[in-house]
Amino acid sequence: MAGNWGEPERMWDEYDWERFLQQQDGKTEKYMQLLETYLDDPRRDEIIAREMGWTQLLDAKDWSAEVDALLDESAAQEDEADVDPVDASGETFQEHDLYRAAFDLTLWIDQLFDQNAGLQNEPAAVKLATHAALASAKLAAALSGDHLDEIGMTIAYLKRALKAITTSMNAAVQLRRKAAGLITKSDYLVLQQRLFEVRDGIIRLMGEYRAEWRRRFGPGSFRC
Repeated sequence: MAGNWGEPERMWDEYDWERFLQQQDGKTEKYMQLLETYLDDPRRDEIIAREMGWTQLLDAKDWSAEVDALLDESAAQEDEADVDPVDASGETFQEHDLYRAAFDLTLWIDQLFDQNAGLQNEPAAVKLATHAALASAKLAAALSGDHLDEIGMTIAYLKRALKAITTSMNAAVQLRRKAAGLITKSDYLVLQQRLFEVRDGIIRLMGEYRAEWRRRFGPGSFRC
């Protein structure tokens, strides 16, 4: 990934990618808030374009088409991570042991919900399931494509997966403390084991990619 305008091209590290992903999240959140606020306003798209800083649209006639095009362009930048699900070794992310562990965790939680409908109304259980699924999605993004070409991007997605799985772990503790009747002790122990397996796998993989970054670019190139 190239640097800023006028700077020599360099490889983005995990912190460059994290800033970029946060910017995309912020733009999406702002757009959705504006859309909700001005949904019924006849000048909706004009207002949104002005608030988003899309000055090139202020003279456009077809607002909706132009706004959708800009959103698609913005989303496409982040989707560079998902162009090809096969890495250089020929292994798809679905075949990676860590992704399979995360995906199996989401299936196991789904089965838990099927067995006990009361979990659907428990906030801690919903947070557990939601962030476990989010961790699986972030792992898919991290492990898709030739990730060795963008080590910084991979680590940034792994950090997001780690944050999601940590949130799930905290939600599991809350669920056991506040709504013990909704999950048996044996199920809780299995859940904890699966959560720790995914968390430890992410931490281990992050360490491997950071070591590879140091090997390629030198010890001083990694910002702690």
